[in-house]
Amino acid sequence: NLKTEKYNDGTDIPVLSNQIDWSNGTIAALCWYDNNESANKDYYGALYNWYAVNSGRLCPTGWRVPTDDDWKILESYLGMSAATVELDSWRGTTEGTEMKSTVGWYSGGNGTNESGFTADPAGYRDTNGNFTELGINTYYWTSTSVDPTMSWFRGLSYMQSGVRRGWNIMNVGYSVRCLRNQ
Repeated sequence: NLKTEKYNDGTDIPVLSNQIDWSNGTIAALCWYDNNESANKDYYGALYNWYAVNSGRLCPTGWRVPTDDDWKILESYLGMSAATVELDSWRGTTEGTEMKSTVGWYSGGNGTNESGFTADPAGYRDTNGNFTELGINTYYWTSTSVDPTMSWFRGLSYMQSGVRRGWNIMNVGYSVRCLRNQ
């Protein structure tokens, strides 16, 4: 997962550790799970709000945050049907299992990582600034907004073999993966 603290132009991304600042935030920001960079940066990466994603400068030059359609291409490649990729909520059969890492997921919910994606259960930071679901779930922002207040994401869970497609409020802290431009 992405763990940069700077945009691709060298500008610092604000770190919001305070719970109230995070919940009231409408500026681009990142945080580390439980505000513990030393324990969580290397393995889980940073959690970014969508305002940071929307900056267009989050990924290294030549890379970008995947769109909702980019995720659909990956899901299709892993075997999800064309009709299923368009659905919301939990969808698919084994695509999530194929993206999850082989260790670290709660209660035997590890994946096979057949895709090489190696998704680790990084949890997230909710709209109230609370950290939750470490070891249980992971969520990734897309760069596609739903409306002025929400954006699409993808989720993986220890107890699901598919992939969740949904939308959430932009001040939530999710992980980010970058995709190389072609």
